[in-house]
Amino acid sequence: MPPELALHEDVLANGAAVSLPGQPRMMLVMHGSITIADRVLRDDEAWSGEAAITFKAGPEGAAIWRWELTDGNAAGAATGPGVGSRQKLSARLDTLPKGALVLRGDSVAFPPGGCAYLHRHQGPGIRCLVEGGFRIDSAGHSTSYAPGGAWYENGPEPVFAQAADRPTRFVRVMLLPRSYLGKSSVEYLREEDRAKPKSQTYKIYVDMPIGFVGS
Repeated sequence: MPPELALHEDVLANGAAVSLPGQPRMMLVMHGSITIADRVLRDDEAWSGEAAITFKAGPEGAAIWRWELTDGNAAGAATGPGVGSRQKLSARLDTLPKGALVLRGDSVAFPPGGCAYLHRHQGPGIRCLVEGGFRIDSAGHSTSYAPGGAWYENGPEPVFAQAADRPTRFVRVMLLPRSYLGKSSVEYLREEDRAKPKSQTYKIYVDMPIGFVGS
């Protein structure tokens, strides 16, 4: 089976616990709190790793967005008493870079009316809108997203993105060549756009070398 990247939304009642098998993943707490080992994560805090884990919701419960890289065979759903889980999006990674990889998770924020000029990235990834509104133009199609909407970008395909007339932010997880560890993956495709001021700002949650190797 070809590798896949999946995004799940897990909702835990207060005190509910989840155990997950080892997979490269990033988890972002959207609401509430969770405890992993002796670490407590709250709103807009992330955890990443490849080992099997168990985590428990705090007294207010938790809502989590969870990205996982799999070989295409993993079930993906979180289970247990007081646990609800649904897959928001999954994608087959036909454009996964060859060789050693980095799993990068970050947040990209735009002011009202901001845009991302025509560009591409060095690897595939899944994005999900946190707030605002966003339009993606790619491969001859234009699609708009509201908060909670998720989409896939394969990396090589050029993309133009336009934020709505209000603050807009999305979170993404991408798989990049190891050579991009700590480096931007964006490539602007029009010479005139490269020197223009860019309106978006970034917050890095995870930039993690992983054992999964692209082939």
